[in-house]
Amino acid sequence: MNEAMSLRPSTVEDASAIRSLIREAYSKWVPVIGREPLPMTADYEEAVKKHRIDLLYLDGKLVALIEMLPKADHLLIENVAVSPVFQGRGLGRKLLTHAEQVAASLGLSVIKLYTNKLFTENLRLYQKLGYAVDQEEEFRGGFVVHMSKPVKV
Repeated sequence: MNEAMSLRPSTVEDASAIRSLIREAYSKWVPVIGREPLPMTADYEEAVKKHRIDLLYLDGKLVALIEMLPKADHLLIENVAVSPVFQGRGLGRKLLTHAEQVAASLGLSVIKLYTNKLFTENLRLYQKLGYAVDQEEEFRGGFVVHMSKPVKV
């Protein structure tokens, strides 16, 4: 199967599609943590204006995205979401590699991200891709795991 893949920056017009994809991608975590994960409750009209959200399309269909915030000394990955139908195909990895290229292009030598400690498959993926655990922090009755990875600039 040879699908046409494209990646583009989001615009304000994409906010509704972004919200739909995120709600779909994160819904599996609601029973795990007993509430909607924060990305499901975010204001994407605002996020599109303030953050860099790059959209991944396969054959013209939005299937994944990555939300990034350049900081003074690192690139923060706020969100990686892949449509459940397309999970397990390496799209999350592709987006994380894209983030490394974005960080390097901005002269940032570190990428940081965080995830819920109960999102074990995410933690495994991030560690497999070279992210190290920096700290755990209590949050809303659970724990957030902060991770980072050096990037070649």
